[in-house]
Amino acid sequence: MGKKKVVEKGLDTSGTKVEGASATQAGGSLKKKPARKLETGRVYIKSSYNNTSITVTDDKGDVVAWSSAGSMGFAGPKKATPFAASKVVSAIVEKIEKTGPKKVDLYISGIGPGRDSAVRSLAAQGFEIESIKDVTPLAHNGPKPRKIRRT
Repeated sequence: MGKKKVVEKGLDTSGTKVEGASATQAGGSLKKKPARKLETGRVYIKSSYNNTSITVTDDKGDVVAWSSAGSMGFAGPKKATPFAASKVVSAIVEKIEKTGPKKVDLYISGIGPGRDSAVRSLAAQGFEIESIKDVTPLAHNGPKPRKIRRT
């Protein structure tokens, strides 16, 4: 595999400083696009028996931020607790405090224990909740029943 040569930004291969070298010429990254301010958005809460995940999007559906109890460091059955859901909300608030929406529509899916806790935590963090919609999938008819036993 051999040794790799380390070159610092603004230096040429011999180690002398290069005059007038910009960050992009020296192998640096491009500047990030400035984040735009959002007035309204959507918050999707998916709460299952195993985990709670929250996604914040703008009105078009483009993801602004997301987090889940598993990505916060909770493991095993602790991921599905109401405490974990409230910590996920606080992490989301930290991510979007500068740019994120303040008026939100909630879309809640699933029947896990972190469901109510996430909604209460969002309201406590200062979000204006305009609407709450439950989008949990429900079976309409189910599978065909077993045939009748012959006697």
